[in-house]
Amino acid sequence: MRLPHSPNQNHLLAALPAPDFERLAAHLELVAMPLGKYLYEPDEQLWHAYFPTTAIVSLHYVTESGASAETAGVGNEGVVGIALFMGGDTTPSSAMVQTAGHAYRLESRLFKQEFNRAGLMQGLLLRYTQALMTQMSLTAVCNRHHSIEQRLCRWLLLTLDRVPSQDLVITQEQIAIMLGVRREGITEAAGNLQRAGNIHYRRGHITVLDRSGLEASVCECYGVVKKEFDRLLCDVQYRKGL
Repeated sequence: MRLPHSPNQNHLLAALPAPDFERLAAHLELVAMPLGKYLYEPDEQLWHAYFPTTAIVSLHYVTESGASAETAGVGNEGVVGIALFMGGDTTPSSAMVQTAGHAYRLESRLFKQEFNRAGLMQGLLLRYTQALMTQMSLTAVCNRHHSIEQRLCRWLLLTLDRVPSQDLVITQEQIAIMLGVRREGITEAAGNLQRAGNIHYRRGHITVLDRSGLEASVCECYGVVKKEFDRLLCDVQYRKGL
């Protein structure tokens, strides 16, 4: 049975005290996030901030040659659109839905207005941004120094942390694009993980069978990112009764 949609499914919105949340509640719009939808593209004005609940959004950069790679992912732990309160309003990267689901969006004017109140929302967003920067930095290090299999394990674990299911709807081609590697490399890495009993792959689906096996195979980048998110957002207290 599907759970009813609620802003409380997003950790940042859930952390707001009742008065702060009530000020925003009437302006939060539930939107469907179909696979492949672009929330923004390079150098476009951002008109909304998005708080994912069940969707995952990939932040990535596309080169002039058409090659691309993911710099970070955003799920129910965060928000898409940090450029709005950082003062840029645009970014050279793109934001695309990687895992279909839903999000709550907030008009950019109201988002910036809430940030500029200098209350709890501002502190949460700044700490979240620091954690996101850590994810981006570790993604760059990981792409340079670690094997495709280790990077695939990192990506799978980060995705599992954001969704309630062990069954992921995604193709090897899509993973290859996000990791910035050839599809053949993902095929070989996924084959190794399947033979080890960690995953089962069928066309367009990956089912994680043994999370501990992925954790044993992943590089340190996953643990560093997770530890930083936990450290910076450790005091997040969820409102009750939503």
